[in-house]
Amino acid sequence: MKLQHLPIFKLPSACPNHPTHNLVSSHKIPNYQTKPIFHLCLCTQSKASSFSSTDYPNGKELSPELYNESIRNYCKKGRIDKAISCLSKMEALGYQPNLLCYTSLIEALGSVGRTLEAEIIFQEMTSSGLRPKVSVFNALLKGFLGRGQLELANRVLVVMDELGSHKNQETYELFLDYYVNAGRLNDTWLTIGKMKREGYRLNSFVYSRVIGLYRDNGMWKKAMGIVGEIREMGLPPDRRIYNSIIDTFGKHGELDDALEVFDKMQEEGVKPDILTWNSLIRWHCKAGDLTKALELFTEMQEQGLYPDPKIFIAMISRLGEQGKWDLLKQNFENMKCRGYEASGAIYAVLVDIYGQYGRFQDAGHCISALKAEGIQLSPNIFCVLANAYAQQGLCEETLKVFQIMEAEGIEPNLIMLNVLINAFGIAGRHMEALSVYYHIVESGISPDVVTYTTLMKAFIRAKQFSQVAELYREMESAGCTPDRKAREMLRTAAMALEQRY
Repeated sequence: MKLQHLPIFKLPSACPNHPTHNLVSSHKIPNYQTKPIFHLCLCTQSKASSFSSTDYPNGKELSPELYNESIRNYCKKGRIDKAISCLSKMEALGYQPNLLCYTSLIEALGSVGRTLEAEIIFQEMTSSGLRPKVSVFNALLKGFLGRGQLELANRVLVVMDELGSHKNQETYELFLDYYVNAGRLNDTWLTIGKMKREGYRLNSFVYSRVIGLYRDNGMWKKAMGIVGEIREMGLPPDRRIYNSIIDTFGKHGELDDALEVFDKMQEEGVKPDILTWNSLIRWHCKAGDLTKALELFTEMQEQGLYPDPKIFIAMISRLGEQGKWDLLKQNFENMKCRGYEASGAIYAVLVDIYGQYGRFQDAGHCISALKAEGIQLSPNIFCVLANAYAQQGLCEETLKVFQIMEAEGIEPNLIMLNVLINAFGIAGRHMEALSVYYHIVESGISPDVVTYTTLMKAFIRAKQFSQVAELYREMESAGCTPDRKAREMLRTAAMALEQRY
């Protein structure tokens, strides 16, 4: 399916077959074209399809128990479409899923951003008389908040109260994580205050997120004050807290302090993880200290950690800018010697994408080379490769990675689709970027803040400033809370319109 020719349909406010399935959420579409978007309710899928003997073991019909078990297993394996198909067959036979089955479906759909479908399953579950546990509500909250849909998440809390379901620590931590990522300092402290009043002990997760919030708001000295508070409480810093402190120092250019905390962390017996190393390498790359970045990269491998392809991009970009291709080649050889053939192959491919050798300017050849090395292609690898092509302005190759991913039977996730929007935006093809957005919503995936800001950036590049404000309003109406980047782009577009008129 060509994204630029996607059919656009109407989104119903409720399921026409089941009036009780009132959707909490809806997506209002910006006024770019006359046809809005349709989202298919699960219960409207055809249930009159015939069943062949291959649908059942030994040609026998499955029992309700086996249907429930099959759906749960499909969800665990990430085969969500298969689980939905199994649910349709089950309900066509008059069987009702049990509580565990509904819970598995909601959690699986929420985890991949298909929050509208998760919500429909939830409505079906409650209308059947089953009482959802707090874990089900948390699964919905995780899905909504992960997509920046705060308004919808707040409505989930209302339903929780109406059904007499009490919030637990995870519920509060989900909101806390969202508020920190959105830069909402007051809401963060209000949530922490509620947790204290409810008797929940503030753990390392909470403190690490608060440190991160101060860091992202430029208040790194206050972030360090939190560290003092932790010590006074006698709460031993764990890996989360150490990582937050290191990242705070790194972001504000205090690299010596970051390394001092890194040493202290190891002295206390806390082993650095991939996030620790990524942070140190990234900030040293950004500061231009490539010698130390490469030293840390080597040390990370000596400690037996598998290098993260995302870090390759940071290193390759900086080394490539300085023309230090010999160093890149040397690192590749060192990785092979240490037994990291898989990472080494990805690293080599990314080096070629970034322009030194030119062998992998074709995405098909690139992926074939990775397969030849015996590398298991994952969504993460596809996203990293697509992003590398997008950053180089190779839009057609980014699209090809997307198409190969689909051909491999891997469902493109929201991260990949956001990368595709960015690729079209960089190439000045803003209407195709918009078509990807339509594709996201039509697929039942809820756009997140990154989706909207990336699309806004595409329209700014195309000098379509009036559409930026519409996208901003659409982001708000969809329940996504605009971040600082979105607000800055809105101001940029407004200023450009003022100068024009």
